[in-house]
Amino acid sequence: MGFVDEVPVPVSEDWADWLVYARALSEAGDPRGEAIRLEHRGAPADDPELAALYRRVERECGLDGLRADGSWRLGWSRGFLDTAVFRLARETAPGRRALAARLLAELPHSGAHDPDDPEQWEAVLVDALLRHPAAGRLRALELRLTDHHHSAERGATALAARQRPRLAELYLGHDFDTLFELHRTSAGRPLEVERYLHDPVVPVEVGRDLWPALPALRRLELEGAFLLDNVVHDGLTHLRTRGAVFSDGSLFGTSTPGLVTLEVEIDHDVHGTVGSNLQLEELTLAGYPRLRHLLGAATFEPEEAGDFAVLAESPLLPRLERLTLRELVIEDTDAEREPLAVLTELAPRFAHLDLRVAGDIEVEGADERELARVLAALGLGPEAEDGGAPDAP
Repeated sequence: MGFVDEVPVPVSEDWADWLVYARALSEAGDPRGEAIRLEHRGAPADDPELAALYRRVERECGLDGLRADGSWRLGWSRGFLDTAVFRLARETAPGRRALAARLLAELPHSGAHDPDDPEQWEAVLVDALLRHPAAGRLRALELRLTDHHHSAERGATALAARQRPRLAELYLGHDFDTLFELHRTSAGRPLEVERYLHDPVVPVEVGRDLWPALPALRRLELEGAFLLDNVVHDGLTHLRTRGAVFSDGSLFGTSTPGLVTLEVEIDHDVHGTVGSNLQLEELTLAGYPRLRHLLGAATFEPEEAGDFAVLAESPLLPRLERLTLRELVIEDTDAEREPLAVLTELAPRFAHLDLRVAGDIEVEGADERELARVLAALGLGPEAEDGGAPDAP
């Protein structure tokens, strides 16, 4: 018996509707009906009987090969995949050609795969799962890709092929140590990721179709180099980026007016360069009217008082409730303004928020005692921790 896709799926989360759905599935011979009834009675995900039923579901709907391969970690709920995490498994690589051929022969797919290219087998595994009707109610998805030059586009295309009414959390990206380093594919070949500058890994037209298909998306994590042209989503509330994920190299150019939390992590690239912290000026009220938490693990080329001074002029600053800087460094770049005077002048603008500095605090030429007092007013340093008591004479 295959995956029964003819019975209307409940729109609500009301168990009464789901028990009617379960009865219809059981009458059609679909084991998901019994699985749903077990869940209704409170069976946890690791219940042996429930797990056995879902393994049977995977066998009957052609997904058992994906579980055996080990690249996908799947979680089921109410007869559908609820969570899915992908990371290419090395230990099962010898059998992946056969698995890719089987999936292409038995399951729906985009038809754009070359089964003789080992760097496209990952894309087959991603495409086959995301196009399967069992993935229609995914709530959380992670695509941690190795051959992202093929699989990122295939994954995004598969996601955009149908509405994903429950997908609230998405990770899309690839690992790296240093930005723009040569990326090694599953076949061991080097991939120059900088070739995607202004020509994103996920083509512009695919990205344009992706966001409307994810109406429930609230948390998005992107990691890598030049993955997308943009993110266009009014409902997104939490965005985390690591690397230069947008094809024009920008950090804050997204069309996400609903963002409440923005996390940005970027460091020196393989050329030893970093972007200017003047990019922080792109954080405008018009673009980010609801932003309250700005969490930065970003290294920038400093301009005078560095990120601190640029953010002090930001129209967003009065609305922020929480701010994390990678470092607070103020150097002597203006003979008429001592670095400590700059910090003292700007500090009151940050007094209303929870300010954290993840790394070094360096104010050139500052008296340590005076610096400690200014930092305490910002909630930083040892004086802040002990209530601002002065040092013993």
